[in-house]
Amino acid sequence: MDLGIWITFVTASMVLLIIPGPTILLVLSYANSQGRRTALATALGVAVGDLIAMTASLAGLGALVLASATAFTVLKWIGAAYLVYLGVKMFRSAEGATLGALAQTRNESRLRMFGHAATVTALNPKSIVFFIAFVPQFVTADGPLLPQFAILTATFVALAGGNAIIYALMADRVRQKIARQHVIKWVTRAGGTALVLMGIVTATVRRSA
Repeated sequence: MDLGIWITFVTASMVLLIIPGPTILLVLSYANSQGRRTALATALGVAVGDLIAMTASLAGLGALVLASATAFTVLKWIGAAYLVYLGVKMFRSAEGATLGALAQTRNESRLRMFGHAATVTALNPKSIVFFIAFVPQFVTADGPLLPQFAILTATFVALAGGNAIIYALMADRVRQKIARQHVIKWVTRAGGTALVLMGIVTATVRRSA
């Protein structure tokens, strides 16, 4: 895999992971109610959940490539357009963006926290749809698929797990900061901008290639 493409993938993934979603809200909930002991369990749950969601998405993408390289190319263009659409939608929603209510959590064992985080992450239908649009932008259809999928999956899962650990370890401070309206607004705008740029840049790179 080209180093430049991988760096673009890492950058876009980091920006998107920072934006608080259902998974991060769950991590913050456990950390606020039960302390730092939840960090490793919930982070591992997030990583496993993303691994499951990405594997399911990439299995479908692999089958599509084998069936028709042309169809996969069309999907990449549709995916790029969809990422731009999501970015514009996210940017425009920044003024009214909120952190939302944290999920209600109980005192649970680390195993239950792990399972809860994995389930919430893996079964979020938006995650699978997003991966189907997101991942193809960094895949070369005429190259070996398995190594590319392995690199992208390992990278994203590692970043997601690390991001969850950071949120869990800094739960009180992070929650107070990101709960501020102006912070949520600018974080949302940053994520929207990243999505738009990613869609445009990957489409441009393919065209020049």
